[in-house]
Amino acid sequence: MTVMHMEYNRLSNQSRPFLSIIIPAHNEEKRLPPSLADIDTFLRSQDYTAEVIIVENGSSDRTLEVAQENAKKYPYIRVIQSPDSLRGKGLAVKQGMLAANGDWRFICDADLSMKIDDLVNFLPPHVEGYDVIIASREAEGAQRVDEPEYRHFMGRINNIIIKLAALRDFEDTQCGFKMFRREVAEDLFGVQRMNGIGFDVELLFIAKKRGYSIKEVPITWYYDPYSTMRLWDDSVKMLKEIWEIRQNWRKGNYVKKDNQT
Repeated sequence: MTVMHMEYNRLSNQSRPFLSIIIPAHNEEKRLPPSLADIDTFLRSQDYTAEVIIVENGSSDRTLEVAQENAKKYPYIRVIQSPDSLRGKGLAVKQGMLAANGDWRFICDADLSMKIDDLVNFLPPHVEGYDVIIASREAEGAQRVDEPEYRHFMGRINNIIIKLAALRDFEDTQCGFKMFRREVAEDLFGVQRMNGIGFDVELLFIAKKRGYSIKEVPITWYYDPYSTMRLWDDSVKMLKEIWEIRQNWRKGNYVKKDNQT
């Protein structure tokens, strides 16, 4: 057996990998291959087992085919496709998280706007005692690279809305890189309902109500010029979804299977 095959067998051990990386993918045929190559280089330098789950969600390009091609190249990759009738990043992340096997489960944007090497800061021993670890572009020590001022302003407006309406304790709830302990992931994603922009807020809102410990980790973040963020539309949608989250909590829609909140 070659060294390469031994390495793949180590990474793709599915009995209970230490780490699961979940990548929601919508029209990512161009960005997926280089990002997966970077992830592979990173995983080969680690001493733990890992899996990567790509969740294709309503793409109009070759994202699904590209993901499947890379799954043949990297045997620790699994590809899931969302149902045709359902769409949204929140849904894709939920599917991936609940299909994962890892003790630690990491949401990872396909563009790798955070260098994958920084993932070590989201794992023990750096986060001992924490249940949820979220990347922050605003916490002390964070850096933003090549981001236009207007784009930063748009993000801060949304963050102010979120702080006033739902979560006062965090500087950045919307960054696309978050880590969850296995049991916490299965709890939170088991009751998640938001498929759209509000799913990050929903997860953190429930986590706070459940009493889970949450750590905000500053990162260096690289601006993606293909971002589709829209100030007015996204702000209005966020307000609507925060209202829905609060109503869901009030109605008991986030009750766990053991009937405890």
